[in-house]
Amino acid sequence: MTTTTLPAPRIERPERSAFGWAVADTKTIAWRNLLTLRRLPQLLVFATVQPVIFVLMFRYVFGGAIHAPGVPYVDFLMPGVFAQTVAFGSIQTGVGLAEDLHKGLIERFRSLPMARSAVLAGRTLADLVRNVFVVVLMLVVGFMVGFRVETNVLGLVAGMAVMLLFGFSLTWIFAIVGLNTSNAETAQAASFPILAPLVFASSAFVPVKSMPGWLQAFANNQPVSIAINAVRSLMLGGHYANTGEVFLSIAWSVGLIALFAPLAIQRYRKVA
Repeated sequence: MTTTTLPAPRIERPERSAFGWAVADTKTIAWRNLLTLRRLPQLLVFATVQPVIFVLMFRYVFGGAIHAPGVPYVDFLMPGVFAQTVAFGSIQTGVGLAEDLHKGLIERFRSLPMARSAVLAGRTLADLVRNVFVVVLMLVVGFMVGFRVETNVLGLVAGMAVMLLFGFSLTWIFAIVGLNTSNAETAQAASFPILAPLVFASSAFVPVKSMPGWLQAFANNQPVSIAINAVRSLMLGGHYANTGEVFLSIAWSVGLIALFAPLAIQRYRKVA
């Protein structure tokens, strides 16, 4: 007797534009990544423990020895902590992509009738949502240890938006790192040497003028310092008011996205 094998049924999707499906698939992937945080809350806990430790350590251990012109040191500190939080949080984009790639999950996504851009866009969108939660938590911790916004509510919201946009731009850089590494551990190890000099050789924790002259040129003009200075301008005003820094930070963020998002998509098409 001859056995006839029927072809697998073809999955038909409802009528919708390509852009509409890309948006819908991106939302689905983003929700999938956010569910991972809900099912593994320790990932979110570990992402917040380090910034909280930095706030307490610099506020109560080093704060008395560091002079910030024009404002109490805690007010100077918190925009730097926001930058540190979103910067190191962006590493998780690369770690998550490397893990999905190593486990073969991206290959499964590739076999589904879904937009190819949704995997990267969904991952970065989910990490943006996570950054919103973590930065708001850091803001609450900052208020508890004496941080105060010296401008107004609009300055606070605008400052948070500038910092979140900067964090979103960094996720595209580390997406490339994740897609070029073999596993999550390697992605994390490769990301730290890139990010550590940018965060610690910046205006995050100490005034740039206290650094050696040869280092000041780098610290003043690198994107992490510019984002921090923009947030200080919006939240503190006064001595730190500088509208140019705000527009420069936005330009850096948009430029990083414009440069690294296409590179990440190109790399994704090769590995997937």
